[in-house]
Amino acid sequence: MSTTGTAQRLKLVFCGTPRFAVPTLEALLGAGHEIALVVSQPDRPVGRERQLTAPPVKQTALAHGLEVTQPERIRDNADFRAKIEAIRPDAIVVVAYGRIIPPWMLKLPRLGCINLHGSLLPKYRGAAPIQWAVASGDAVTGNTTMLIDEGLDTGPILLQRTEPIGPEETSAELFERLAVAGAPLVVETIEGLAAGTLQPQPQNSEFATQAPLLTREDGRMDFEVRTAQQLYDRWRGFQPWPGAFTTFDGRKLIVHRMVVAAGPKGIGSKDSEQGRIFVEGHRLFVSCAGGTWLELLEVQLEGKKRLKADEFLRGSPFADGARLG
Repeated sequence: MSTTGTAQRLKLVFCGTPRFAVPTLEALLGAGHEIALVVSQPDRPVGRERQLTAPPVKQTALAHGLEVTQPERIRDNADFRAKIEAIRPDAIVVVAYGRIIPPWMLKLPRLGCINLHGSLLPKYRGAAPIQWAVASGDAVTGNTTMLIDEGLDTGPILLQRTEPIGPEETSAELFERLAVAGAPLVVETIEGLAAGTLQPQPQNSEFATQAPLLTREDGRMDFEVRTAQQLYDRWRGFQPWPGAFTTFDGRKLIVHRMVVAAGPKGIGSKDSEQGRIFVEGHRLFVSCAGGTWLELLEVQLEGKKRLKADEFLRGSPFADGARLG
């Protein structure tokens, strides 16, 4: 994975938590660099049984025999600071760690703190860049490596690589592709910095957009304001959470699968109030803003099983003209 074959071996601290960070950790090891310490968030309860589970980065690090630490806080943690300072790393690599890197840590390594961010900065600064790129209907995104500063994703850009977004691709699928594509980019970045061949470039904040942390309400479908394509893109972007949902007769209705459709035969856009349901045979349509239509393929009414549209219609109280939302 080394970009030159003669690159110097660097001593690194790696900070990361979820699966998105695993390919980068493995790429750095494959390039022959020393990972002196892996920093990950603490084990958390997972699943219905709330079983305490190690994050993917910790699992990978232990499989490679690396030292792992999992502090609850890092800003004012004297023991953690002493451990990092004793290592004297050439660089600290941060990939989806989930903690703000404190000033003392930013100043420590000679090559700086390097972050892999899943967007083409300055676009989509924030916690959910991949989800918002898909939800916004973008056709292209990418990865950025940057030097971390004290702002939120505002540091100087080091390298960028673009990646297309498929018209039916979900953010979960894009996560996997960007994670894999970002790994060699980080290796190339740290080796370029060490060789002095890579010069940081400041971001142009005039073009910055935000990608805030998702909330449950982001998944609510607004048929009056958004077109079918916009609702479909948001559904793709908000996988696996918060997904897409609406209400029917006061009960939550989750839409697990949908497609943009031409609409039922004989029903024009002027005849369809947004959010109205139309049933055509075994197919379920809903009218959206701008005279557009969604076909709901798989739904789940609150307290019921997840069903395909034809199964759902056989046992549902839906009728033509009923309204969602």
